[in-house]
Amino acid sequence: MLVGVVSDTHNNLQNVRRLVELFNQEGVELVIHTGDISQPKTIDCLSDLDCKVIGVFGNNDIDELGLKESIQKNGFSFQNPPLLQVIERKKIAVFHEPDFIEEFLENNKDIDLVLHGHTHRYFNEKIKGVTVFNPGECAGMMKGKNAIGIVEFPSLNIKRIFF
Repeated sequence: MLVGVVSDTHNNLQNVRRLVELFNQEGVELVIHTGDISQPKTIDCLSDLDCKVIGVFGNNDIDELGLKESIQKNGFSFQNPPLLQVIERKKIAVFHEPDFIEEFLENNKDIDLVLHGHTHRYFNEKIKGVTVFNPGECAGMMKGKNAIGIVEFPSLNIKRIFF
């Protein structure tokens, strides 16, 4: 199973349209958003994906603009972090900010993968023996420097796609 990972879209609709196109071309079966969607128009744009979207809210996801309504309208599922999910017998945790990941892993020994965003920087390292992944910037203005991730389950092989 292929799972797309995206973070910090911050209403850059041009980039969101492009990542939707890329995820659809890759045939991902699920997209996980690690937060900072910011406005409902981004969720509406993500509705063009050929798969389900789940994720967590980030520090810029204030519901004053109807973000939760748009999520519900489009049949997506978001919650405050951490989101725990089992995919192909692999247990993952999804955060927005990475600050509490190490502490979380000390108390949750059965996690196979952690996803996060917030920093806008690529991260793919082991912490306490668990792969922690952030695909990096996806809302930037520099063409070719934006990235999304794809995780293959159950192998947990990760690739980045730049656009």
